Amino acid sequence: MPAVIESIETLLVDLPTIRPHKLSMTTMACQTLVIVRMGHSDDIEGLGEGTTIGGLSYGPESPESIKLHIDTYLAPLLLGEPSDAINHLRARLDRQARGNAIAKSALETALLDAQGKRLGVPVATLLGGSRHVHLPVLWTLASGDTRQDIDEAEQRLNDRRHCDFKLKIGANAVDEDVRHVAAIKAALGDRAGVRVDVNQAWDEATAVRGIAALQDAGVELIEQPIPARDHDGLVRLADRFRVPLLADEAVADARDGMTLATAGFSGAVALKIAKSAGPRGALALAEVARAAGHGLYGGTMLEGTIGTAASLHAWSTLGELRWGTEMFGPLLLRDDIVTTPLDYHEFGVDLPFGPGLGITLDEDKLAHYARPA
Repeated sequence: MPAVIESIETLLVDLPTIRPHKLSMTTMACQTLVIVRMGHSDDIEGLGEGTTIGGLSYGPESPESIKLHIDTYLAPLLLGEPSDAINHLRARLDRQARGNAIAKSALETALLDAQGKRLGVPVATLLGGSRHVHLPVLWTLASGDTRQDIDEAEQRLNDRRHCDFKLKIGANAVDEDVRHVAAIKAALGDRAGVRVDVNQAWDEATAVRGIAALQDAGVELIEQPIPARDHDGLVRLADRFRVPLLADEAVADARDGMTLATAGFSGAVALKIAKSAGPRGALALAEVARAAGHGLYGGTMLEGTIGTAASLHAWSTLGELRWGTEMFGPLLLRDDIVTTPLDYHEFGVDLPFGPGLGITLDEDKLAHYARPA
């Protein structure tokens, strides 16, 4: 008799960061993970994670709403259903629940983890098979202090942990941000690539001035300089400058990817399982982007190890990630809730080995950091 889904438990887990992480819309000192534990009638447990950035400052889903919507609306759609009917269950969730991409991603991840464990294969195998077992990972410099960011980058280079760096800007005046970025690029020189993420903080006129100055400073990629809905503005900016632009919040799924492509966008696309409602949705976007000639980038919502592992399994199936990945989320956290952390070395991270996600929870750490029910 096929296994069925018997239980779905969600936990809010608060993990402190190693330093304040400054973005254009907020500064983070703690990351809240929504952990999903999905029990099946064959005694297999699937793990999933739903994570966003800065509560509601980044997008319409907060950790608390992710948990509430799974518990109240989404879990009842899955309980009692066949455990291996992943495509059917994804369609059922989409048909009966609008939006809630992060919550759906957590559930899809748990389904894939359980199926991988059931079959004795990694999640990457379920997604078509890995083409890489070690993926490049950049580091985000977001202390807001120029000297501290330079020292942090130098340490990461010396440790052979990261050789590409992204700077979070947009919270300050354009000239101040440009001086900050230019100083870091000058200090690192050709030893490291430097990129920036504006997180939608500029209007188009401001972006023209900022991008020109950043291009002159040697920045190699500029992420989402203007609001997500302004596709036409993003196309105009991409056509105007040599430095490539990276669409992130502007493109969540394959339909968005098609819209941007048909508008004539010539830049790159950030993939995130959270904004695409799961690994399969992110890979569908990757196919559209690749067909349009857009470079690919494996993005993060600053997930912990479970969400990061799910993304790595998806990115490992892609032939080329022109701009690498930013799957550094676990390194930003002071502690972890898994027994074996991901292995970061030689400017990247190894794909976890083992069935499913290849991740096992540390029950004591989980109990310590989980919020009381």
